[in-house]
Amino acid sequence: MAKQRCIICRKALNNGIIINRRVICKSCEGRVVNSKINTDFYNYYRDCIKKTLVDLLPKDGKTQAEIYR
Repeated sequence: MAKQRCIICRKALNNGIIINRRVICKSCEGRVVNSKINTDFYNYYRDCIKKTLVDLLPKDGKTQAEIYR
């Protein structure tokens, strides 16, 4: 099984925060949590998360279970 990669830094990892089967490493997690809102760093992290997870959100009233079938 291939190792998952952090959705922000793209480094291979074994653990971290899992959001809809995507992982954020501990290092990036700390940076996101400690970033001040409306800074370039915060906006970069937010955009990385948004780009990666937006495809996983339910569309056209379908539930995630229906999408993943």
